[in-house]
Amino acid sequence: MANYVMVVDLHDCTGCGACMIACKNENNVQEGTFWCSNEKEITGEFPNIEYSYKPTFCNHCDNAPCVEACPVDPKAIFKDSESNLVLMDADRCIGCRNCENECPYGVISYNAEEAHPFWRDEKGQEMVEDVGGNVIPYYNPNRARTWDGIRREEVVEKCTFCDHRLAEGLNPYCVESCPAQALNFGDLDDTSSEVYQLLEEYEATRLKEDQGTEPNVYYIREFSKLEKQ
Repeated sequence: MANYVMVVDLHDCTGCGACMIACKNENNVQEGTFWCSNEKEITGEFPNIEYSYKPTFCNHCDNAPCVEACPVDPKAIFKDSESNLVLMDADRCIGCRNCENECPYGVISYNAEEAHPFWRDEKGQEMVEDVGGNVIPYYNPNRARTWDGIRREEVVEKCTFCDHRLAEGLNPYCVESCPAQALNFGDLDDTSSEVYQLLEEYEATRLKEDQGTEPNVYYIREFSKLEKQ
């Protein structure tokens, strides 16, 4: 069993948003939905302003209120005993949105309509046939290894820390794609892991710790605020 956590080094983060783009590409996340997002803060008055940025994800909480809120049995959203991740089974989801409403971080999204209709039209199929391919445009088939490649309507979806990549011994794609290497991922129970060593070296914070959720995304150091004077 692994105890996967994310450690975000805000001092190294540049606020470029590459993690958000990578997540969408890897997980076929539809327009207007974000599994990886951010919190931005702008302080001061023009022209003397400061800007800070914090990447956000599903926190894969130890005491996940979304899991508790799921009414079906077996649960559609559950804590995986092998990885310590909060994962989902769309076949069990009844679309009640209890999990979405109970998540204090706002990281669960509901598909009110069919996702990616523009991938399913005749032009998309014609393009595939013209180039001799077998995958619809911009679709990553690897996502479907452990979950639906494209989630259907009337179910919820969220960040899984790219569990399909973890199964292949790879890091989440946001971690892989960060040009500043500000995202660190690993097994906290492994004392030789980078995440363990970073949390030993630096004082860390977590979002909304007062909620008692025991989130597994940690933030170390501070964002190097951009200043204009």
